[in-house]
Amino acid sequence: MSLIKYQILTKVIEFNSFTRAADHLGLTQSAVSHAITNLEQEFGFQLINRNRVGLSLTHEGDLLLPSINAVLQMDETLHQEASAILGVKKGTVSVGVFTSVCRHLLPQIVERMDKLYPLVKIRLFDGNYEEIEQALIRGELDCGFVTKTEIKSVCVTPLKKDRMLCIVSPKSPLYNQKKVAFKQIEDEPFIMPAFGGFHEIKRLLSEHQCTPAIRFELMEENAILAMVAHHLGISILPELVLPENIKPLRAIPFTVDRFRTIGLASRIPASPAAQCFADIVRELIHDDESASG
Repeated sequence: MSLIKYQILTKVIEFNSFTRAADHLGLTQSAVSHAITNLEQEFGFQLINRNRVGLSLTHEGDLLLPSINAVLQMDETLHQEASAILGVKKGTVSVGVFTSVCRHLLPQIVERMDKLYPLVKIRLFDGNYEEIEQALIRGELDCGFVTKTEIKSVCVTPLKKDRMLCIVSPKSPLYNQKKVAFKQIEDEPFIMPAFGGFHEIKRLLSEHQCTPAIRFELMEENAILAMVAHHLGISILPELVLPENIKPLRAIPFTVDRFRTIGLASRIPASPAAQCFADIVRELIHDDESASG
């Protein structure tokens, strides 16, 4: 019975609502509320703050959440391993993704998974770098795409190098150059991509002692491209986030090529479903690089 209560608790947290959690689980709201109350009585302290603003974990609930997720993950892994013994690959794999992965890699990955492992359900979590990393550490995800090479308590496998490019409009003095030096970035207004968490562009600028005149900071890549298109500044973006055609803008390499590394971070040990997903990702990346090489 406790596993069901744990599942209910995680869904209440995920949806920030007793009602939505109940709808998702096919339960009544009173059943969900009763399960949370029973858990709080078993543990001897409150797990969720309930107020007019919404729901939030208490400090004690926040401390317990990684262990609760670990218990649920072990239960899922147990059932997946039992299925694997019978020669059937099935289960659920929770994956953290960010924009460029969704656009360029994910459709092929899901298509291949559906073909080879039709009984494995993929649950996607769309977030920025920091959100994916923290969800992995809390045990809420089986695996996730990241731009760090090391994250505590998870295994990171580097997959692909993604070149950094300078984005300019036709009115920029840099427009007709074949290469851009980092110091030239300081000569124009700069639109800083405000990615969450690990910020490879700020690190890159710092490494080259480049201090741009930041005019705006924006999270969304399309908004950055629109600003550049209206001649409001220049920017730096990874190649994989760019649409196939950005004309009349240009994406110009730097005099010294610089990259971000996209990797796949996985919980240890990986569940059979997560291992299937990781194998497919590595296979597709290898095929893609072989074709382009």
